[in-house]
Amino acid sequence: MALPCRSPTKLYSNLLLVAGAALLVVGSMMQPCAATLDEQIELIWGASHTYFFMDGDTESLALSLDEQQGSCFRSRDTYLYGSISMDIKLVEGNSAGVVATIYTISEGPWSYHDEIDLEFLGNLTGEPITLHTNIFANGVGGREEQYYLWFDPTADYHTYSIEWNPKYIIIRVDGKAIRAFKNYEDQGVPFPTWQQQRVYGSLWDADEWATQGGAVKTDWSNAPFVAYYRNYNTTWCQPSPGVSWCGAEPKGSPRFDLDTQTLADIQWVNANYRIYDYCSDHKRFNESEFPKECYLQRAGV
Repeated sequence: MALPCRSPTKLYSNLLLVAGAALLVVGSMMQPCAATLDEQIELIWGASHTYFFMDGDTESLALSLDEQQGSCFRSRDTYLYGSISMDIKLVEGNSAGVVATIYTISEGPWSYHDEIDLEFLGNLTGEPITLHTNIFANGVGGREEQYYLWFDPTADYHTYSIEWNPKYIIIRVDGKAIRAFKNYEDQGVPFPTWQQQRVYGSLWDADEWATQGGAVKTDWSNAPFVAYYRNYNTTWCQPSPGVSWCGAEPKGSPRFDLDTQTLADIQWVNANYRIYDYCSDHKRFNESEFPKECYLQRAGV
């Protein structure tokens, strides 16, 4: 749960959110939209720790963290169904305790908020960074899956994407699907289907839990920690021909079914790089207490 963008002092309640954003998902076949970062995002806190710069021909954003403060941005637009991607180069060296994020969140009451999280948990030099993912729907989260990556995410930029449609939430890394969360709303499982969400990115200190369960603390002698973001892109969800928008896609439509490559990618990543799956955590749940979607997934529904 990527809370710090709502408070630079690590307060986890009394969230100050702006409600009532205008609906941006209109029309049926809209084209990808790429714009400069300063046109598409705004700084929320830590402006003194944040700067735009030209990385070759590409406008980039550096988020930094020191012992006083981290930094955070958010998108100017909100979205209901679509694909969102950003290139990120993570903190180099000893990043234990440090978390970089890219995530989406709705702006209604916290008790029934929706959220799609990608959080990169720092580690000691030479140890792999963990990609922590989670999904909230109607205020219910606890759907964590974690992965190591098959490359060094601190050495160069890599593209991290969230695809959100009425049937699935798909998380991709460099185009390769690593996770697909299916809509089981008709089975009583909450799924984000009606609240617009805004994109956030942040760099913050979470040494109470981020690295080896909080056993390894942030070494402030390595500060400032810096992560780089660029190439923010959005693509509106495209429904079947003749359908007004994705939310009106007929229930039995195959439009958003997973293709064979996506299924193969997920199988490969799960077999080689997934290190935690809440649906397999028997220490956390008794067999009768697993979330309902876990049983549905096992049954192949």
